[in-house]
Amino acid sequence: MSKEQSDPKKLRKKYIPSAEFYSQVIDSLQDYAIFTLDNEFIINSWNSGAATIFGYEPDEVIGEPFEIVFTEEDKKNGIPKKEIETALKEGKAVDNRWHLCKDGSIFYAYGLVFPLTGMEGELLGYVKIVRDLTERRKSDEAIKRYIKDLEELNTHKESILAILSHDLRSPLAAIIGISDLLKSDFDKMEPESVKRLLDSLYEASTKELSMLDYLVEWARIKYASEAFSPKKIVLKHYVEKVFENLNEVAGVNTINLHHDLKENAHVFADEKMLLSILQNIVSNAIRHSHPGGKITITAKRNENKMIVQVKDTGTGMSKQIQDKLFTPQMKVLSNTRKENKGAGIGLLLVKGFLEKNSGEIWVESVEGEGSSFYFTLPIKKPLDKIVSSDQIKFDENA
Repeated sequence: MSKEQSDPKKLRKKYIPSAEFYSQVIDSLQDYAIFTLDNEFIINSWNSGAATIFGYEPDEVIGEPFEIVFTEEDKKNGIPKKEIETALKEGKAVDNRWHLCKDGSIFYAYGLVFPLTGMEGELLGYVKIVRDLTERRKSDEAIKRYIKDLEELNTHKESILAILSHDLRSPLAAIIGISDLLKSDFDKMEPESVKRLLDSLYEASTKELSMLDYLVEWARIKYASEAFSPKKIVLKHYVEKVFENLNEVAGVNTINLHHDLKENAHVFADEKMLLSILQNIVSNAIRHSHPGGKITITAKRNENKMIVQVKDTGTGMSKQIQDKLFTPQMKVLSNTRKENKGAGIGLLLVKGFLEKNSGEIWVESVEGEGSSFYFTLPIKKPLDKIVSSDQIKFDENA
């Protein structure tokens, strides 16, 4: 061994990596966007990983402000400045959030910012490291959805049993009872009595069929997800289609169907489910309206969703009944008035379809004055938000 080879100081001096070496290492990290800022928060270096992830070439982004990679919402909330302040105070700033690409698309990413200091401790600028976690987030969300589906399946099973034990058994029991009476006493009965029983038999049979149809549709929410095909829909056209379908039924009691919807009022939903939602709510309003009453549909935009109101001037409902709406315990309502039987399944169906389309439903009602059913639907394809408890740590297999 030569004297040079045995001298540790000379060996260290000989193999100290150059700035170019470090630059090549950083540039080779294609899965990470790594860039630096000066003290004015202007980007002054940009690795090839950043070019791949954000879509900007170095000459397009160097000289631009730090906030160029943040969403408009984060810029309004002062997130870029807060990251710098945290990095200065704590030595680094770490978070998971949405970032903005050159083409306007966004991706979910881990972000780390830390200050760069010189040999004398002076502040030279900042380093930002970004790791795209979109695919990992999708996997995590798939697991969460699977767990949620298992939980909902148990609730769904209990709801089905409640419907089978009450809403379907009751009409079926009536059908069996009337049929048995006709079978045993037909020869002794007056024609008028036979006619009344046949009318009752027909009514019970049609209600049973209607409830079976509801049940099949409701089950489709849970078990036929491949049929779900949401798209941008002009709300007015579908309301008018439902009005056309129900105009004859409403006309029997001179109930006026009216809407105040504009052509630009649109939602992002499955068209078959939207039709079923509107059909059920308007049908329900017709059943509970007085002769000469009015049913009005309006809609207003609230941020990224549309709030639709279906208002009637009918019988209204008590607080007790309102609390049971949209649940299998809807049988409380079914027992109050003969014409309400089966309404519970229809409202469960509506609630299920709305949840499938990222919407919700609620009701406001005054007994004797009428009811207003409200439901929401997104205006464009929903983008799930990440809450802080769902943040993904960088060093956990990221």
